[in-house]
Amino acid sequence: MKHISVLLEESINGLNIKENGTYVDCTLGYGGHSSEILKRIKKGRLFAFDQDREAIDSSQKRLKEIGSNFTIIKSNFKYLKDELAKRNIEKVDGILFDLGVSSAQLDDSYRGFSYHQDAKLDMRMDLDSNFSAYNVVNEYSADELSNIFFKYGEEKFAKNIAKNIVKKRQTKKIETTLELVEIIRNSVPEKVRREKHPARKIFQAIRIEVNHELDILEDSIRDALSLLDVQGRICVITFHSLEDRIVKNIFKEVSNIDKMVKGLPNIPDSYLPDYKLVVNKAIVASKEELEQNNRSRSAKLRILERIK
Repeated sequence: MKHISVLLEESINGLNIKENGTYVDCTLGYGGHSSEILKRIKKGRLFAFDQDREAIDSSQKRLKEIGSNFTIIKSNFKYLKDELAKRNIEKVDGILFDLGVSSAQLDDSYRGFSYHQDAKLDMRMDLDSNFSAYNVVNEYSADELSNIFFKYGEEKFAKNIAKNIVKKRQTKKIETTLELVEIIRNSVPEKVRREKHPARKIFQAIRIEVNHELDILEDSIRDALSLLDVQGRICVITFHSLEDRIVKNIFKEVSNIDKMVKGLPNIPDSYLPDYKLVVNKAIVASKEELEQNNRSRSAKLRILERIK
């Protein structure tokens, strides 16, 4: 399946792109957002980050058809500041994060992200990493599994699922996605199985753990904010409540007026925030986009601008 970029128009408009600006796509993927940025910066420069060799190879070809004024950096966006500093970039005009797993990763069954298709337990964004879903499922204790299922998946039946995983692997290692799905199915009530796929939250939790997604996110957003030039913008697309909460709280923190002076008729400039929210509420997918791409249903876009 071809990857469809979520909230593409809204996020590109949100960046308020200048033709000669410097932009960063922290989550290159298969190049949907990067392509649109590159089309708009004939005199500018694009830096794009990704860990996935396959995504990089595919995007390299796609971007070369548009222009040559881009640099792809094979790295986690955790190293955003360091990697840009190596290239003498201290300030940028816009930064984009799209925190979703790409359709290509989900649909390539061998990557092990999908609970609909059988594959080895993997879920690595970076195929050069030695740590995968197999390690989480077969090596974590029942308490550790339960904690990540509850924390990252907000799963009500975390303890029971974790207990049954540990019980099953005492007789045989759990090696494939559908083996894991079967254990999850048998660990939740019939009513839950009918409502939504019972493995959805567990697979999300394992993926977050394998790739350290939430650990990295907060530090990376703060680094991104420090890199923004005045009038520069950051757009972040999240796909579940934990990510969105992190982004929402950071944006609120840096755009709020200091409580000590809030309400004063003349607030000194030094007390005013350096950033402002471009939209007060998160932008969600339109009805048309939802009809075309069901995976956009949980996407939320937040936009922040540096004002001084």
